[in-house]
Amino acid sequence: MAAAKDALKGPLRVREKVREFALGLPGAIEEFPWGESVIKVNKKVFVFLGVDDGSYPPGITVKLKDDAVHEHAMSAPGAEPAGYGLGKAGWVSVPLAERGAPEAELLCDWVEESYRVIAPKRLIAELDGD
Repeated sequence: MAAAKDALKGPLRVREKVREFALGLPGAIEEFPWGESVIKVNKKVFVFLGVDDGSYPPGITVKLKDDAVHEHAMSAPGAEPAGYGLGKAGWVSVPLAERGAPEAELLCDWVEESYRVIAPKRLIAELDGD
């Protein structure tokens, strides 16, 4: 059991880095519907972070509309279209505890891409420094 907990420490650190990055984007707020962490902008989710209590393997789910970015995310170990029909709209679930899982920097790029799909233009302009 201790080995299993130790194996999750790295992925949970990555999850926390992604969470902090997402919350640093203009207008981003965290909410906990269904007991899971989601980060929203303008009342719309742009990243699902799940739970951090060890009851489920850590992972993130983001909306990626750019075909190349979506394909890249889908090539991550264990990645799959998001459930509940969200995959059809470009949402990808990426597990963080898989061997060869993406690094936090790449995950943050995908979170920013998801933010840009969801956020209003005025907040994207703020992000871009316009």
